[in-house]
Amino acid sequence: MFLMMMNGYRALTRVLIFATVLVLGADLQAGTAEAKSVVEKLHTTLLNVMKRADALGYSGRYDELARVVSASFDFDTIGQQLLGRYWAGLNADQRKLFVETFTELSTATYAARFDGFKNETFRTVSQETKGDWTIVTAELVKSDGDTVQFKYILKPEGERWRILNVFADGVSELAARKAEYSTAMKDHGFDALIARLRDKIDHYAKGA
Repeated sequence: MFLMMMNGYRALTRVLIFATVLVLGADLQAGTAEAKSVVEKLHTTLLNVMKRADALGYSGRYDELARVVSASFDFDTIGQQLLGRYWAGLNADQRKLFVETFTELSTATYAARFDGFKNETFRTVSQETKGDWTIVTAELVKSDGDTVQFKYILKPEGERWRILNVFADGVSELAARKAEYSTAMKDHGFDALIARLRDKIDHYAKGA
């Protein structure tokens, strides 16, 4: 009787372990699928804006992109990473101002650069999970067949995935901006950096 009970217990344990693996596997697949969907929603919005670029104008493209850009990127974490050791020396209002200004600049950059459509398409190439991180690789395919590769680094924030960095043809946007902003903070200070970012935003708006 005891052996029968033990055999039954072992069988039940195997079933529970198998079920747990299935559930964890399903959660992982759901998580990476959600990460992938963040990138694909951004690309879909970019394509829609590109196709209607002339009709929308710069301000229309900016308005169309603002919500999806803000939802796709973790600008709070990005802001802290961009300023590195200088972040600790800022007060709460300065941190808030920097994050808001950089978010605006990011949206303005997309609105200015994606200003026309020449039969380009986006395609998702792969996704890879490493611990808490997911890397989504995608390509912008031009009408002549040339491609621009993007690697998006995403991490979960609560129940959502957010982009923390983008590599365009192997170049890290975060690393490039961090070097630029750290130098500006060192040489000229916070107010000058904000003024510099606002000048870029105004340049994009006037150049549209």
